[in-house]
Amino acid sequence: MSWYNYGFRPYVSVAERRRKAQREMAKLAKRGKAIKPVQLEGRTIARTFWGKAWCDNLESYMDYENRLPRGRAYVRNGSVVHLDIRPGEIEATVSGSHLYQVKVSIAAAAKARWKKLCHECAGGIGSLVELLQGRFSDHVMGILTRKDTGLFPAPAEIKLKCSCPDWATMCKHVAAVLYGVGARLDQSPELLFTLRSVNHEELITQAVTATDLTGKAPAAGPELAESELSAVFGIELDTQTAAATPAPATPTATAPTKPPRKTRKPAAAKMAAKAKRKPAKRSRRAAGPLK
Repeated sequence: MSWYNYGFRPYVSVAERRRKAQREMAKLAKRGKAIKPVQLEGRTIARTFWGKAWCDNLESYMDYENRLPRGRAYVRNGSVVHLDIRPGEIEATVSGSHLYQVKVSIAAAAKARWKKLCHECAGGIGSLVELLQGRFSDHVMGILTRKDTGLFPAPAEIKLKCSCPDWATMCKHVAAVLYGVGARLDQSPELLFTLRSVNHEELITQAVTATDLTGKAPAAGPELAESELSAVFGIELDTQTAAATPAPATPTATAPTKPPRKTRKPAAAKMAAKAKRKPAKRSRRAAGPLK
């Protein structure tokens, strides 16, 4: 008896669907397509600051809450077999009853909003590494992850499309892809800025500019401080000695001298003593014949 008589498809295990999906993706890889599956360690979707912040923002919108649980299950069981993030676009393939193609379009961050974010974060981000690792103050974190006006897109800025027959705007396949973005940001946090079509290095440039304007940066130019010289060359500098008079230009080499003996008299003293003894001997000789 065909399953069509009952109106539902026969059950296919997740493992079987995954194997089928992997076979299909392997065929695409042989044709030259770069396959980028979402692979989790355990059941945790996101572990780093940016991944968690993306998922938290996603779950904060009422428009999505009904469909998100199924999406979490899909991304955890490895159903997102391909996910590629480009400027303003997410392209993905999700394994279900069939392989479904998902496309998510995200509007670029408004220039005025991005400029304001850079200005608000000025001075709060010290380096590019600090930015990508999410190691900055709570103040900066609050600015970048702020709902509606932060860096994350609002539902009105997101357009969803899936090839599955589900009538819902956000099906479980789309939800899985959106969670997959959070997992991908764990590995490559700079992709968030790529997705919003902004340059994350502008945040660092703005911070440097703000420091220069406030006069906190050293005015001596490219000179290195003593501690920086020590770190670069592996030496310890004596600032007190360096401040003294300069060393002689060309020091001359001198032969080592032996220390004088304790009983040795100066040569001049010996000569004077010898001169005093000689006249006395002559006087005796001269006085001899008179006897």
